[in-house]
Amino acid sequence: MHRLKIRQIAESRGISRTRLSRLAEIQYDTVNAIWHNDTRDITLSTLIKIAKALHIDVSELYEVIDDPRLPPSW
Repeated sequence: MHRLKIRQIAESRGISRTRLSRLAEIQYDTVNAIWHNDTRDITLSTLIKIAKALHIDVSELYEVIDDPRLPPSW
């Protein structure tokens, strides 16, 4: 499972949802949904746009977390 770190990164840089939406050229509703659900599935193209807007590598936007619903062997 993954967790998006977009909100934390944007907030640490003083970037609001509205500004991120404009910088990344994606719909505000998409940014807002990501902002409130850090395990939401989003497209790679959206991740790339957000990474470019924040001037970071795509790999910095998410982290892998354990899914408590899966057995440890997964």
